[in-house]
Amino acid sequence: MGQHYPVSAKLRFPYTNNMAEYEAYILGVNMAIDMNVQELLVIGDSDFLMHQVQGEWATKNSKIFPYLHHVQELRKRFTKIEFRHVPRISNAFVDELATLSSMIQHPDKNYIDPILVRIHNQPAYYAHVEEETD
Repeated sequence: MGQHYPVSAKLRFPYTNNMAEYEAYILGVNMAIDMNVQELLVIGDSDFLMHQVQGEWATKNSKIFPYLHHVQELRKRFTKIEFRHVPRISNAFVDELATLSSMIQHPDKNYIDPILVRIHNQPAYYAHVEEETD
């Protein structure tokens, strides 16, 4: 499987849960477009969104229509796009990103520098070797 690029955003306007799902989806797809990705696997925990963007479920919600139309236009930018539903319980990292975004007090600017997350498999002092004298 390809690369994973975690991203989180804070919405500063009134929104429903379904709107938030679409905002997250569009954020990720736009990242892929900016990176010139041609084939994309979209993994999501919203069964609702996954079925709607694939045209399997319709919507009567007027707040969702613009999102659905925009998503259909974005799909045309890829040579191949697949969707995979992953239950939220199996996707804890996504919940952690959402929690992180909700906890951060964002300053009044549109962009916040990325938060670097590193994974260490060894203690930081592992490579520290002191020279011993004879």
